[in-house]
Amino acid sequence: MTPTKEYNLVIVDDHFLVADSLKMLIGMFSGYNVMYHAKNGYDLQQKMISETTTPDVILLDVNMPVMNGYDTMEWLAAEHPEIKVLALSMDDDESMVLKMLSKGANGYLLKDIHPEALKIALNEVMEKGYYHSDKVAVTLLNSLKPKEEIPTIHLKENELKFLQLSCSELTYNEIAERMFLSPKTIDNYRGDLFKRFHVKNRVGLVIFGLRNKLIFI
Repeated sequence: MTPTKEYNLVIVDDHFLVADSLKMLIGMFSGYNVMYHAKNGYDLQQKMISETTTPDVILLDVNMPVMNGYDTMEWLAAEHPEIKVLALSMDDDESMVLKMLSKGANGYLLKDIHPEALKIALNEVMEKGYYHSDKVAVTLLNSLKPKEEIPTIHLKENELKFLQLSCSELTYNEIAERMFLSPKTIDNYRGDLFKRFHVKNRVGLVIFGLRNKLIFI
C-alpha cells in the first residue's frame, strides 16, 4: 500500500541518533516528508507555533525529559486531534501501552521495529486511523478481562451496528456506505459514543464495547 499523497511527519525524541536514523529511514519511504525533529513535547509545542504547516503524523517517544510522551499526547489530543500519533518506546510494558492508547495515540511501536513494519504502520495509520502490532493486540485483549461488574448499557440498533463495524478495518466513510448513512451521521454517532463512554478514540470505543459485551469479534 503506497500513500496517494505526501504526508508531513514530525519526529519527537530526545535521542538525536534515534531521530536522525528515523529521518533517514523515512526519507526512503514514498509519500512522507519529515518536516523537523523536536527533542521533547515542549520543543514540539514551540516549533508547531512557529511553523505554518501542521504535521499529518507524529512519531512520539514516550520517555522524554521536560515534557514526556503522555503529557504531549494529552496536549495533542486536546489541541490537534486531527494529527495521527504513533507512540515510540523501547518498553513494551502493558500499562505503558494502554496509557498511551487511552490518551489518544493511534498506535504503539517498539523502537526495534523492522523498517518494513514501520512503513506498514505509517501507511495504515494514515489510511485507517490506527495501527496495532500483534503484541499490542494481545495487550488490548488482555485489558478486556472484566475487573468490575458490567453496567447495563442501552444502545439503539444503528449505534450497535456502528460500534460493531468499528471493530473492522473499514474507514468511517466506508462504514457510512455500508450503513447507507451520510458521513455526517456517522460522525455524530462517533462523537455521541465517545462522550457517553468517556473515550477519546476508536480504539477506546472498541475496547469499551468488547469489555461491556456490547459487541463481539
